[in-house]
Formats: sequence, structure tokens, C-alpha cells
Amino acid sequence: MKEWRSAYRKKFSQHLRKLIEESDRDITTIASIGNIENKAIYRILANENEPKITTVLPIAKGLGIHPKELYNFSFSVEDIEE
Repeated sequence: MKEWRSAYRKKFSQHLRKLIEESDRDITTIASIGNIENKAIYRILANENEPKITTVLPIAKGLGIHPKELYNFSFSVEDIEE
């Protein structure tokens, strides 16, 4: 796997963890509201899965935020290889 992809997944998971901690909801509640399985969230948090839009949208719904908030973190685009 390309190194930038791994770095991106790590940054995304850190940001998601922060959003969950700042919310008044736990992972089970977020998953239930978004109608996805808990393990989908845990896999992103564990840096096992690359966040896909089909998972990001339900997570945003579960958190009660706009999906763009999940992408509101710093990531250097210079690290992306062609």
C-alpha cells in the first residue's frame, strides 16, 4: 500500500475519534442512527479500512454533523504520489 494512503487513513481515524469524543453519542448509538454496523466504525478507528463515502455518510448522520466535517482535518497533498 502506498505510504500516503496509510497516513491519510491514520489522520482520518484520529479526526473521527476526536469527533466521537466531542459528541454526546457513543459508537453504538452513532452506528444505530446511521444504520450501519459498529464494526464499520471500529475498523476505521483501528486504521484497518479506508473511509468510503458509503460509510462516511451514515457516520455523519449518526454524529449529527454534515459529512464535510469528517474531512475537515489537515493532510498534506504533497505527500500523494501519482
